Amino acid sequence: MNFAVPPPFAEHNSNLLLAALPPQELAQVLPLLDPVTVEVGDILCEAGDPLRYIYFPHDCLISLMGVAEGRMTLEVGLVGREGMVGATVALGHETTQVRAVVQRAGSASRMDSACFRTEVARNAALQRVLYRYTDTQLAQAIQIAVCSRFHVLEARLARSLLVTRDRLQSDKFHLTHEFLAHALGVRRVGVTKAASALQHQGLIIYSRGNIEILDPEGLAAASCTCYEIVREVGAQPALSVM
Repeated sequence: MNFAVPPPFAEHNSNLLLAALPPQELAQVLPLLDPVTVEVGDILCEAGDPLRYIYFPHDCLISLMGVAEGRMTLEVGLVGREGMVGATVALGHETTQVRAVVQRAGSASRMDSACFRTEVARNAALQRVLYRYTDTQLAQAIQIAVCSRFHVLEARLARSLLVTRDRLQSDKFHLTHEFLAHALGVRRVGVTKAASALQHQGLIIYSRGNIEILDPEGLAAASCTCYEIVREVGAQPALSVM
């Protein structure tokens, strides 16, 4: 992780949660933010550890992993420019319940968690934005848990690829078999078979981790209904409090 050249005011606004704040409240938050760049595979926080920093992504993508016994994982959320990593600090938590892993490199605004806690306590506009966002994160995590228990891997992979597409606003992205196996809580061979099935149907091209979605509507049909639920919940705006 590296510190980037300080971005202009408008670049912080590329994060939709920050952009939802009234200008006066945002101006009070800006001095507390540090611009950083993150690389694929960076672990921004580990489950059970003290949460040192809060992250507001600009163009990066962060996977939130539930962890069991220190090694088994399942993706329970995906955070892009619409959200943040560390929202539970606003609810009084000092440790994180998930492992946050960078899925796509890019830039973010970072804030010390103690400063964030203080700012949330005094900034009613920030409280309202964060509480709405935390509610959507919980709803998504619940739906993903249900999906992981009851739906077949091929449909779950389709759902995961579509959610990634929505966050990145791109039909092309890079996800390795290993990463997808960790995200879906399965063995790599399972991901290989599911991806091959989707590719055989002409829905995607998948080679050496490079994914291209050829038929978004067809992929949505191959997915379970959980995709539509997760998409609709994730599309809920932070709702400007101006």
